[in-house]
Amino acid sequence: MFISRPFIISSILFLALTHSNLTRAEVSKGTWTLAAPAPTQRTEVAAAATEGKIYVVGGFNKPNLQNALKFAISNDVEVYDTASDSWSATTPLPEGRHHAGIASLNGLLYVMGGFTQSFMSIWHAVSTVYQYNPATKEWRELAPMPTARGALGIAIYQNRLYAVGGYDGKHNSGAVEIFDPQTNTWSSGASMPTPRDHLAVITAGNRIHSNQWRPRAKLPTPRSGITAGVINDWIYIIGGESGDGTFNTNEAYHPGTDQWRTMTPMPTARHGLGSAVVNGRLYVISGGPTPGGSFSQVNEVFTPPAVE
Repeated sequence: MFISRPFIISSILFLALTHSNLTRAEVSKGTWTLAAPAPTQRTEVAAAATEGKIYVVGGFNKPNLQNALKFAISNDVEVYDTASDSWSATTPLPEGRHHAGIASLNGLLYVMGGFTQSFMSIWHAVSTVYQYNPATKEWRELAPMPTARGALGIAIYQNRLYAVGGYDGKHNSGAVEIFDPQTNTWSSGASMPTPRDHLAVITAGNRIHSNQWRPRAKLPTPRSGITAGVINDWIYIIGGESGDGTFNTNEAYHPGTDQWRTMTPMPTARHGLGSAVVNGRLYVISGGPTPGGSFSQVNEVFTPPAVE
């Protein structure tokens, strides 16, 4: 696999307790619980939630004889019901993807870009955009991104999807491209000052920001292959990898104060993992426990501390 670049969060892109003997200090950093594991072991997945269900899409399956010809690139879509703590399968992606971007908007899922197989390479960047309708369980293809790339981030702002950064197969990208689902069209935003891949992009707060970038407090622990979610105006950055290995690190950023806090670590260190927030909890699913090609079906749930 190609070497991912360390991620430093600088974007303002439009910007359970499990044991009764936990100390108050420990509780103030949030708690983790274990949920039903995913049906299959995967890594480099994409995940998003709608209507209380989390959709885990694509990535790499653990290699076996059945998927060897596809280089284990997955088109699986597995659905986790947070209310019943159970899993089901739904209509697969039209084509296998890994390192895709994903977001949920108005009850529909959007899967953008990623990598697929081309001859003997598994790092062929694509620009395709797929929309999934949970009501009909159908996928349809929409207007492609102007720039083909994988390992990108997707965020939502004012009913538009922002595709940020990634890797085009040769170079890291600073591209910011904006998709309007109502018109099925794309436009361009101001490029990131620092091109990068394996990043996370999050929309937080209610402010309207102009089309520009400015630096903020750096992520305390440089890492890539991370996942992120927003709860009560705090952005939680979890997991990842670097040359030192995989991380269980959980660091929280508050945009209003431009400050970071160290939170309770994830029980299982992983990179290439997916996550989604449902009812004030962050569900962190799948991913590789060791650098490179490793796989899991872990589903761990973070409950943040009460608002202080």
